[in-house]
Amino acid sequence: MGRHRSEPMGIARLALVGVAVLAVLALIGVGAVALVGTLDTGDAVPPGAAEPSAVPDRTADGTTDGTTAATVPEPSRTATSPPTLFVECRADRCPLFVRVSGGDVLEDRELDRGQEAVYSQPSLDVVLNDASTVYVEVNGTARPPGEPGERQSFTARRAKDG
Repeated sequence: MGRHRSEPMGIARLALVGVAVLAVLALIGVGAVALVGTLDTGDAVPPGAAEPSAVPDRTADGTTDGTTAATVPEPSRTATSPPTLFVECRADRCPLFVRVSGGDVLEDRELDRGQEAVYSQPSLDVVLNDASTVYVEVNGTARPPGEPGERQSFTARRAKDG
C-alpha cells in the first residue's frame, strides 16, 4: 500500500476558487448599483437643460382665466440674448425630445402643463410628438403651432450676435 499525501496545490486551488467567486459577486453588486442609479432618474433635469418651472395655466389660445391673448404677454426672457430654444407645455402632457445636434440627449420625457424648458446650446435637434400641445420659441421668435397630433422635428440654431 502506498503512502497517502495531500497535493501541495489543493489548498491554493480552493483559495483561488473562493477569490474568483468573491470577485464575481463584487462585480454583480457594482453592476446592480450602477443599473439602479441609471434607472432612478425620476424627474431629474439633464445636464444643459433648465429646471422646468410652473407658470399659470393657459388655454390652447394662450390666454388665462378668459382674458384675450392680446392682454396676456408671453413670459419674458433676458432682453440681451434670448435662449436658443424655449418650450412651454400647454396641455396635460407634452412629449418632448431635445438633443445637441449630433450629440448628447438633453430631454426625452413628457412635460406637465405649465412646465417650461429653456436651452442655450448653439444647435439643437427638436422633436415634438404633438406640436399643438406646446408653445415654442426659437431665438425669441415664436414658431407657429402645429395641428393636433402633428409631429414636428426641426433644428434650432442660436442666432448670431451682432
